[in-house]
Amino acid sequence: MSTSQYHRKRNLAKSGEPGLDGLSRDSGKSPIFVIQKHDASTLHYDFRLEVDGVLKSWAVPKGPSTDPSEKRLAIEVEDHPLDYAQFEGTIPEGEYGAGTVLIWDRGTYQNLTDKDGGIRPMDKALAAGHVLVRLDGEKLRGGYALQRIDDDKGQWLLVKMDDDAADARRNPVSTEPDSVASDRSLDDIAADESPDR
Repeated sequence: MSTSQYHRKRNLAKSGEPGLDGLSRDSGKSPIFVIQKHDASTLHYDFRLEVDGVLKSWAVPKGPSTDPSEKRLAIEVEDHPLDYAQFEGTIPEGEYGAGTVLIWDRGTYQNLTDKDGGIRPMDKALAAGHVLVRLDGEKLRGGYALQRIDDDKGQWLLVKMDDDAADARRNPVSTEPDSVASDRSLDDIAADESPDR
């Protein structure tokens, strides 16, 4: 299973993270995306796209941009189960990825990756290292490109496409820091889950 690496790295009983694989979803629905803000050893944003029953995932150190001139490094990480799209909480110290997670953005996406006049399936686009998607989220909208730049290191670039949703003046990472699921900040979530409460 493609989430076997996810399971190997974690003690789910201790971390509190979801353990389900291939959450059943209506095949007629648009695929989902989620961006989780993760205050681990370093603060980063996890960009996840639903593909073939799992969440394909990249860690984006600086977070996504709405400025097409900014290229953001995206480091490919292990596939996550679909249930992870709903995860918000604190992974305890000593566990893989220890730190607080919030749902920074979420929504659906459309595959725009063109190949010979048709849409290239997501699995093939990912294998080829070039993906175009249109996000319909609560914070991010419009086209984004993912381009692999180093296969050995799993490094990609995440770039906003120059469309109606592009805005070089907007910086949602700094101006819209809180959760779209709970309106909480990272500090709020950490405090809510503190054993001292």
